[in-house]
Amino acid sequence: MAKVAFIGLGVMGYPMAGHLRTKGGHDVTVYNRTAAKAEKWAAEFGGKHAATPREAAEGCDFVFCCVGNDDDLRAVTVGPDGAFHGLKAGAIFIDNTTASADVARELHQAAKAKGCGFLDAPVSGGQAGAENGALTVMVGGDEADYDKAKPVIDSFSRMVGLMGPAGAGQLTKMVNQICIAGLVQGLSEAVHFAKKADLDVEKVINVISKGAAQSWQMENRWQTMRDSKFDFGFAVDWMRKDLGICLKTANETGARLPITALVDQFYAEVQAMGGRRWDTSSLIARLENADRK
Repeated sequence: MAKVAFIGLGVMGYPMAGHLRTKGGHDVTVYNRTAAKAEKWAAEFGGKHAATPREAAEGCDFVFCCVGNDDDLRAVTVGPDGAFHGLKAGAIFIDNTTASADVARELHQAAKAKGCGFLDAPVSGGQAGAENGALTVMVGGDEADYDKAKPVIDSFSRMVGLMGPAGAGQLTKMVNQICIAGLVQGLSEAVHFAKKADLDVEKVINVISKGAAQSWQMENRWQTMRDSKFDFGFAVDWMRKDLGICLKTANETGARLPITALVDQFYAEVQAMGGRRWDTSSLIARLENADRK
């Protein structure tokens, strides 16, 4: 059993922290910007809650974090009352936020200056993966820190991999989001086409999902697309944030992402339709909305 803190109890962080307590058996203290949620978590899982990130991190062996973006991450780490001010020597900070590789490298250096470790460890698998303790975790950082942290990360994951030095975890998550953007758009067009062609979408998916077209998105999102129900996962606002990071990094590295840039604009159209909090499968809504014009 380790002494662990978890900062950020959103749709991902809340169950992830829960698995650290119940499955991992660790002594967990949580912090959340809205204190009532931290109090609720502590009551549900039998852990503790703290008033600031610094207080949560004090005396901990491992500190996890899952917040919104680079600015949020800096605020809860190096900002006033940030967790880095409470880290003990030798502690390891594991950041599960999807953020930029630049901020990961920046915080890695800041942690090292304090005699601590830092791992950028964004996750994939969505809310269901977090709730089921079956996330995929892509890690960047020092191998020694990774080896110490992996048994703890295993509490909420089914796959954990060290991808390279600081920032490599975030870069790998960008690859993940680039893949998803194209897959969801392709599936949206496929389901839309099947409906327009008067095919039975369920029969079509049952057949093609056993062949080369199969994907996680197909298995888990075809039905919600068919039924125009978009409250089952990762929100469009967050996807646009992630794709913005991908496109900025591509510009810096010279990578060409024409499909990703196009899908990002399609998601902007979904936002304009009022779908900021719809899940990413809502790309099909813009196709069907065009039919109604």
